[in-house]
Amino acid sequence: MRIYFILLSLMFSISSLHKEDIEVHQKQSISQKGVIDTLLNRWHKAAAEADFDTYFACMHDDGYYIGTDASEKWTVKEFKAYCKPHFDKGSAWDFKAFERELYLNEDQSVAWFDEKLNTWMGVCMASGVLVKSNQQWKIMHYQLSIAVPNDMVHDFIQMVEQHKSSQKNN
Repeated sequence: MRIYFILLSLMFSISSLHKEDIEVHQKQSISQKGVIDTLLNRWHKAAAEADFDTYFACMHDDGYYIGTDASEKWTVKEFKAYCKPHFDKGSAWDFKAFERELYLNEDQSVAWFDEKLNTWMGVCMASGVLVKSNQQWKIMHYQLSIAVPNDMVHDFIQMVEQHKSSQKNN
């Protein structure tokens, strides 16, 4: 009988420790999500304010940016070259997130997200991956897309095909 109580106490202790570990992990996850959310907002704000250094400080040196055009898949180095003239004019682009979901892997070293943005193109959607490097989050991958309503897709496809045809003829 005594062994039964010892085993029961041990199981209760282990269960309590596990519950505490889960609570600590959840609090850390919420904290990391806040840091990431702030970073993404700062990144978008830096573009709106044409703050080249802050914008690219948020990105990992080995990262990628994929834009809305099929030709827009850039390394960070290539993206910097594309962006520099826009930022130098004092005005780049102004994307404001109005909905964002953030996720973290188990050891909180990788995060991914999706977001909806108000932009000059209308509503856009984006997704991305961040990695924790030297205790700082950096955007490793970002992909932007224009949200085309499903009932307009056929018209959109026709417009794209017409554009491709006119480009071939020029």
